[in-house]
Amino acid sequence: MEAPAPHSSPAEPGSVQIVVTSPEQMRELGRRLAKLLRAGDLVMLSGELGAGKTTLTRGLGEGLGVRGAVTSPTFVIARVHPSLGEGPPLVHVDAYRLSGGLDEMEDLDLDVSLPESVMVVEWGEGKVEELTEDRLQVVIHRAVGDTTDEVRQMTITGVGERWASADLSVLAA
Repeated sequence: MEAPAPHSSPAEPGSVQIVVTSPEQMRELGRRLAKLLRAGDLVMLSGELGAGKTTLTRGLGEGLGVRGAVTSPTFVIARVHPSLGEGPPLVHVDAYRLSGGLDEMEDLDLDVSLPESVMVVEWGEGKVEELTEDRLQVVIHRAVGDTTDEVRQMTITGVGERWASADLSVLAA
């Protein structure tokens, strides 16, 4: 399987830009990203509908070795996937339908789950940043209107002390 190629333009410090050309590459990127994650990590995913947020999370789940098929939690808001081994569980949240920011997110008790889990939040901008100062922000861009184009341009940025010395360039390898 071909690895995602680094994007040709330079990324800001603490960021890596990657071009992904297929759903299989997106899942593989998720599996590689899982190797960098540990309990207490928050990953925020943003991108248009159909950009590949859930596909990336499916790869994360595979890499973390969690139980259950990782599917979009749109209608249940949050889904917990327990670890099949010694690793942390995966908490997968879709905040698309939530409009109340952190107050509404607090009703889900995500702050209780975060310390012992890897938490992935789709559509979390303006809603979950206050959960922790440390997070990975993953922005996925795809061609709008051309649904046959599988190319995704991604920017992965580490925010906070946890990610200050992390080498995110390993994700583009």
